[in-house]
Amino acid sequence: MVNRIAELLRENGAVEFGDFTLASGRKSSYYLDVKKAVTHPAVLMAIGEEMARRADFDVVAGVAVGGISIAVATAIASSKPYAIIRSAGKSHGTGGRIIGNISGKRVLLVEDVTTSGGSVIGGIEELRAGGAEIDTVVTVVDREAGAAEALGRLGVHLVALATARDVVQWRE
Repeated sequence: MVNRIAELLRENGAVEFGDFTLASGRKSSYYLDVKKAVTHPAVLMAIGEEMARRADFDVVAGVAVGGISIAVATAIASSKPYAIIRSAGKSHGTGGRIIGNISGKRVLLVEDVTTSGGSVIGGIEELRAGGAEIDTVVTVVDREAGAAEALGRLGVHLVALATARDVVQWRE
């Protein structure tokens, strides 16, 4: 079966080969640049529509930076509000790390790429501290390197639109 999202990512420059250090600290011979691919409206729209179908939610949230455009696209596709999780709190204005109303809401957290789950776990903790109910994370690409297991320990199910293997077309 052809994975449409994986095809769109490949066609729009989401795969680069070389020597890379990932956010998790792991080394990789390829980099999945979903942020670059979602700058193309057709890719972003397809991802938003697909994510909107994958879970029941009141609000969609994304962690800065990679999850924001995806959260907006998912919000538009679902006609539901979105929230942004800042990477750090701010010392002026209202402060805090969350922009949007999440208290008492079922929140779908979206991400561009998951590896070990570290940044997503931080987002889950922040959302729960803000009063959100969260049991599902949808990622554009899962590298299948421990994120699903790490989220499972928190009672959160990881749904991937594609795996790294789908996008890279790895053959072993």
